[in-house]
Amino acid sequence: MNKKILKTLEYKKIKTQIRDYLATDLGKLELDQLFPTSDPDLIQQQLDETDDGVHLDRLNQPLPLPRLVAVDQPLKRLEIGANLNGKELAQFSQILQTVQRINQFFTELESDHVELLTLYSLNEQLVALPELNQRLLQSVDATGWLLDTASQQLQQLRHQIEQTQATIKTKMNGYIHGKRAKYLSDTVITIRDDRYVIPVKAEAKQQFGGIVHDQSASGQTLYVEPQAVVELNNQLRFQQKAALQEEKRILAELSDELRPEGAHLAANATQLGHLDLINAKARYARFLHATKPKLSIRNEVHLKTARHPLIPLDRVVGNSIELNQDCRQLIITGPNTGGKTITMKTLGLLQLMAQSGLFIAADEGSQVGVFDEVFADIGDEQSIEQNLSTFSSHLDNIIQILQQTTARSLVLIDELGAGTDPSEGAALAMAILDAIERLHSTVLATTHYPELKAYAYNHVATENASMEFDEETLRPTYRLLMGVPGQSNALQIARRLGLSEQIVNQATAYTDETDQDLNRMITELTQQTRLARERSTQLAEKLKATTELQQELQDHFGQFQAQREQLVNQAKREANQLVAKTKREAQAVIDDLHRKQRDLQGGVKENEIIADQGKLNALEQQPALRKNRVLKRSKARQTLRVGDDVLVKNYGQQGVLLRKLGQQNWEVQLGILKMKVAESNLEKQGNRQQPTKGTPMVRRTKSAAVPTTLDLRGVRYDDAMHRLDQYLDAALLAGYPTVTIVHGKGTGALRTGVTKVLSRHRQVQKFSFAPPSAGGDGATVVTFK
Repeated sequence: MNKKILKTLEYKKIKTQIRDYLATDLGKLELDQLFPTSDPDLIQQQLDETDDGVHLDRLNQPLPLPRLVAVDQPLKRLEIGANLNGKELAQFSQILQTVQRINQFFTELESDHVELLTLYSLNEQLVALPELNQRLLQSVDATGWLLDTASQQLQQLRHQIEQTQATIKTKMNGYIHGKRAKYLSDTVITIRDDRYVIPVKAEAKQQFGGIVHDQSASGQTLYVEPQAVVELNNQLRFQQKAALQEEKRILAELSDELRPEGAHLAANATQLGHLDLINAKARYARFLHATKPKLSIRNEVHLKTARHPLIPLDRVVGNSIELNQDCRQLIITGPNTGGKTITMKTLGLLQLMAQSGLFIAADEGSQVGVFDEVFADIGDEQSIEQNLSTFSSHLDNIIQILQQTTARSLVLIDELGAGTDPSEGAALAMAILDAIERLHSTVLATTHYPELKAYAYNHVATENASMEFDEETLRPTYRLLMGVPGQSNALQIARRLGLSEQIVNQATAYTDETDQDLNRMITELTQQTRLARERSTQLAEKLKATTELQQELQDHFGQFQAQREQLVNQAKREANQLVAKTKREAQAVIDDLHRKQRDLQGGVKENEIIADQGKLNALEQQPALRKNRVLKRSKARQTLRVGDDVLVKNYGQQGVLLRKLGQQNWEVQLGILKMKVAESNLEKQGNRQQPTKGTPMVRRTKSAAVPTTLDLRGVRYDDAMHRLDQYLDAALLAGYPTVTIVHGKGTGALRTGVTKVLSRHRQVQKFSFAPPSAGGDGATVVTFK
């Protein structure tokens, strides 16, 4: 971009505001080199970088950059083979530490799945150099002081120096606190010529011997190195020189280690400065309430509520500006001090900011072009030295613009054709617009000439616009009205200010009828535009409220989905735990049955089998059902009476009710057993047919030992079928209402055989597989008639 446009639009002030947010000298150097570019790929990359910075700033996770000084001079010293001092080494140490922190910062961002457009790739360009970083950390502190850990020799020498100094001070303290303290001018230990001395009265110098190194201005005090510490001071000086030599050696060694990495260190410094600038651009965007613009290769500009970035937020008025293929030239008319020039500068400055990779002071969804140049003729540039009038100065600028502008240029002209005769000025202005239009450039111009209003109506791709003026307050509102030309307000203002009505009417009569019609038309358009804007504002507020409500509903729905998924997963985990527990308990019952089978040679007693089967049935978890009328009617039909056939649910066996025991319990006949069962564990079955009088009844005696369960597992098929026939007869004689046949799962042959036998047996009323907790399809429960 040409330097003149940067000065005219005060681009430097934008960079000055950004500078306040920079933390490093390296970032300030990069800011000095920041200028608008016409490369769309580079602009998009810079905008994406700023977008990443804004995203991190919004997350309250700015890049961890300390204050870093520029290292260009130390780098040059390394290149020519010079050795660095401690302070310069500390600067490089701080750069490498910062690189390490930045690497860790981005690693944590990636682990948190923070999405960024460009910064991850920028981080990959940093070279950590961990070994060199560690070497510098153990050798030099932040101020440039060489640490004792820089080398073992330095550590030993400094320890010797401390011991020698302590010995010297001990001897000197003997002088200032002993009997000879009366010969001292002051009881202090000081240093002269890098040697420890004491202040001695001039007349008592012979009391200490040694060497006189200095005297006071009055000559009354001599600074004497006592004879007893002369050799110690000599030793201290020798140790100090040795330590100094070791420090020089270490500095040279560290410089040599840095030298091969000079290119990496320079690249790291540049990259850190770039990251610092990204940080600053992001913070500046937050200060401006700025947004990321879209780029238009076709140079179609659509700024939504654009604001001049150098005007405070509480005073600036936002305006929407649109330039496209149907409106390449925009002509703004309106009163002086109405905001035409500020609107023009807003467009130009926001365009320069966007082409510098900065967010712009406009609402979301704004769009900017990619212009190769932005030209401007703004303000009174009358030059006394060049003997140029205002008109001549403007015309000279326009001539230069016409010589340089292209189809991809943006041209801003303030008060086009001003400074000369109105009729000639208007004609010249229209001719200049024609010339620029032939170049297919994009133009925004301001003017007072009414002829240009008609020009905009009659030319393709040219639009009128004006700055709104409030006739009630006689003040401009600084709002831009697209598509509406400005109207003359002189007569209305004169009338409201109290000018004679006769004079105003006479002035009106002097005006052309066409001008009056045009002003009336503009007035109507202005009123319609104001009403449309108010309506648009109301709709925008309603849309905002609706959008916020929709977002709130989406957030709640998302929370509901997440909570539902969490509850389902929790239920699954609890169900899995319950299944595991049930399996363990079932296995315990089975193991108990096996143990009893082994221990009792005569077989397991029937009551133990029923008890164990009841334990298995009890493991089944029945879902809780809500109360409803159907269940209530069903429950009413389940009223129990003496003699009813019932199913004992926890045992899975059928029996007969003998008598009621209290309010909640019954005595039940289960085969040869009588048991006390809670009413909640009983389920009424179809009543057995009572035998008629004279019909013989077969009852099982107490001595019969027919079990209620027949286990056929492991028995050959033919033997199993034979045992099954015998067992069914024995169970019928025993009077059992129901029995269980255990045939296992296996290949299914035994189960099929059992099914065939039961299907053709005349006394079998029904049969079905046992409940899941009692064996499932590995056992069959048989109910007799």
